[in-house]
Amino acid sequence: MLVIVAPGQGAQTPGFLSPWLELDGAADRLQRWSAVAGIDLVRFGTEAGEEEIKDTAVAQPLLVAAGLLTARALFPDEAEARKLVGAVAGHSVGEITAAACAGVLSAHDALAFVRERSLAMAEAAARTATGMAALLGGDPEVVAAKLAEHGLTAANNNGGGQIVAAGTLEQLAALKADPPAGARLIPLKVAGAFHTEHMAPGVERLAKLAPTLTVSDPLVSYVSNRDGEVVDSGAEVLDRLVSQVSNPVRWDLCMETLGQLGATAVIELSPAGTLTNLIKRNLKGVATLALKTPADLDKARALVAEHGGQEQNA
Repeated sequence: MLVIVAPGQGAQTPGFLSPWLELDGAADRLQRWSAVAGIDLVRFGTEAGEEEIKDTAVAQPLLVAAGLLTARALFPDEAEARKLVGAVAGHSVGEITAAACAGVLSAHDALAFVRERSLAMAEAAARTATGMAALLGGDPEVVAAKLAEHGLTAANNNGGGQIVAAGTLEQLAALKADPPAGARLIPLKVAGAFHTEHMAPGVERLAKLAPTLTVSDPLVSYVSNRDGEVVDSGAEVLDRLVSQVSNPVRWDLCMETLGQLGATAVIELSPAGTLTNLIKRNLKGVATLALKTPADLDKARALVAEHGGQEQNA
């Protein structure tokens, strides 16, 4: 069974969209989407530096647009794609990309939603100096206790002993000075404590936008960050996307579900690499491909031909 996944904020790198603009129609599509996203996707994806694309209001629309662009390059026929793909999942903002790939939202509405999401989260992040840091290794109970000691939230559980802590910069500095035994701490390229109570104002703002969007039930299995469950209602997918900004991301549970569904191959949309690395460590024997540039398309198509259209186990 073939799975398509979409990465979250922090996966972006300067110039990562440049090779994709060489494809016919890609620049025109991005220019049309820029009007909806409220930013110049072409410039930010090709010319902007690391600090510019770290900005939440830039990074999130850029990631969703990149995912949709590369999905369209791999699957020019959306209807055919949904016969070949067994399940989709996204990490954090990547869930919006996944929702569009599953047919829950149109590309237009996905970009309208992520524009509002990015602005709401940037506004919430500006109220208090906050951030996130990945913790690799260490005993899970010891890590959890240390986060609680410093008032931090486990905003992401990425499986394989990777927890992302989120909170104020002061709390993160205290954690850096007093880390859990056996754990390595890596600051993340994000501008706020996402998926925590600090993002509550963003939930309110997105709840007002949600009724203006057109939603459909997923045409492939949509695996949710909230609890790793497969959600078959478009309305519920949208509700979860709204509340997701202040809820922890349980990517560990998403991977468990993908394994239970019978995933045999996973393709990660651009800017790819983060999720395929996690899947390699947690879902042994599953073929993976990081769709980083158009040079990877032939390998991706071969994977689709081998694994696409297979039945799920659950």
